[in-house]
Amino acid sequence: MGMHIVCLDLEGVLVPEIWIAFARESGILELTRTTRDEPDYDKLMNWRIGILKEHGLGLKQIQETIAKIDPMPGAKEFLDELKRITQVIIISDTFTQFAGPLMEKLGWPTIFCNSLEAAPDGEIIGYKMRVRDSKLTTVRALQSIGFETIAVGDSHNDLGMIQAGKAGFLFRSTEQIKRDYPQIPAYETYKELLEALKKAMLS
Repeated sequence: MGMHIVCLDLEGVLVPEIWIAFARESGILELTRTTRDEPDYDKLMNWRIGILKEHGLGLKQIQETIAKIDPMPGAKEFLDELKRITQVIIISDTFTQFAGPLMEKLGWPTIFCNSLEAAPDGEIIGYKMRVRDSKLTTVRALQSIGFETIAVGDSHNDLGMIQAGKAGFLFRSTEQIKRDYPQIPAYETYKELLEALKKAMLS
């Protein structure tokens, strides 16, 4: 059995899409816009930051709202079980400040993500990406220090890390992605996913 590390996407795999859940919780429905609506991420994020400012929402209020969001049912149990058998890291394009309240509910797993820039009064003034193509870049870096990576994700930006490793799986993905990538095994339940991960580590 080699030195494995399982790399999990966060949103859609362990927790709901944070911006969409936040939009519902805060009642600011225009924040449900995603990269599907605006493919330019920088434009989308600056637009979101503008909306938050317009509604007078600073970091504190955002974190209080995110604290009401729960991980997907069964996610914590799945993660606990997985951490018992291997090293696990969450690789996400979200922000440390958003992920915090959710990480607490997941038992503080390790997460690599981006960060928001806030003014002293808590107003969000910008954001900082950790690295370009963060998921694939991170997986390649882990491989360069001797890990065999196994990745799980649900979305287009997960395909790089899923295909780059020893094994990779889609979890609760879209019908379109499953059709476009029939070679990637796709699962709908944590039980099936856990079994697939255990098998991949033994192979």
